[in-house]
Amino acid sequence: MRNAILKNCLFPDGTKSDLFIKDGLISDKNEFLFEPECIEADGLYALPSLVDLHVHLRDPGFTHKETIATGIAAAKSGGIGTVVCMPNTNPPIDSPETVRYIIESAREQNSVRVLPCGCITKGQQSDALCDFSALKEAGVCALSDDGKPVKTAALMKDALISARKAGLVILSHCEELSLASGGVMNEGVISKKLGVKGIPNSAEDIGTVRDIILAGETGAHIHIAHVSTKSSVEIIRTAKKLGIPVTAESCPHYFTLTEEALLEHGTNAKMNPPLRTEEDKAAIIEALCDGTIDCISTDHAPHSETEKSQGLIKSPMGIVGLETSFALSYTNLIKKGYLTVEKLLNLMYYNPLKILGLPANGIKNGNSANILLVDLKHPYRIDKNTFQSMGRNTPFDQTLVYGKIIYNFI
Repeated sequence: MRNAILKNCLFPDGTKSDLFIKDGLISDKNEFLFEPECIEADGLYALPSLVDLHVHLRDPGFTHKETIATGIAAAKSGGIGTVVCMPNTNPPIDSPETVRYIIESAREQNSVRVLPCGCITKGQQSDALCDFSALKEAGVCALSDDGKPVKTAALMKDALISARKAGLVILSHCEELSLASGGVMNEGVISKKLGVKGIPNSAEDIGTVRDIILAGETGAHIHIAHVSTKSSVEIIRTAKKLGIPVTAESCPHYFTLTEEALLEHGTNAKMNPPLRTEEDKAAIIEALCDGTIDCISTDHAPHSETEKSQGLIKSPMGIVGLETSFALSYTNLIKKGYLTVEKLLNLMYYNPLKILGLPANGIKNGNSANILLVDLKHPYRIDKNTFQSMGRNTPFDQTLVYGKIIYNFI
């Protein structure tokens, strides 16, 4: 929306005022040549459109799961203004040509900003590094082999050195495959009850230790993706105290659910890393509160209903999250007294942009009008059938939440 007046907006500091959008920018004056659209926001909070560092748009190559267009629509519906799309597509985002395809396809939607994340290794095969400088010139904002860990410490060390020279952060998928391979859920009471192979906490923890040690040795910025275990939280907390350049993210499912969710939701609660225990869940919440974990991402991973209907062993890992992340975070972190709205915005807007080295100016005069209007007062039920995403694979269908996105101006 280029020109509008948002009347009687509420703000986290308790104030209320009108917001003026003129030529796509926030203005402090009601100066329009023509009468703009007027939107009554009384009772709605104005927040900056959110940032998600971890999204699988599936395009190119897996457009039966999601397309750039549907992923952007889902992000907008969920109150998100910027997404970082992961590189495990087909072909992977390991060449300037694929980077340009994503950027151009996203630009056609004239909506949510899409920032491609390039591969660390060619084809995500852990054989040879990509040309980081060429990927950055083409438009990548970060590097990752998400979905696969870089197999050897030597190659990861080289990647960190090269990424530092290129001025790019590495988003690390921490997983020791010799422990995790073949696992379908957390290793514990529930996996034994179901008679399936589990993934132990140590599979994540070992990968986390390795990459943090290498970041400390090289001085390169490492960002630990989708943290799910208490031990990884403690490792990251210690690393920060030692001055190692590490940041981290977790996802709403890790601070709202445990491994028991698989008994109720089956494959719609299957993801990697898996849902853990109550102790791990509590540690994630504590880490979000004390700053050990810097941001909340979704790891939005859409799959078709057919794929998710293959049973616990064969179905793919992942759940959708773009359209539920803010409401789940607000309901479980703010309504329960763990965080304030301001601190949640740090996790979902300011910190993600800082991690990428991008400006995070919020709702201020002269900035782009990337603004949410959110109803924080009235509860509603998540309904997967209303999702803009092609994916319906969520364990949160019909969950009662607060924080409904009413408008997302981007």
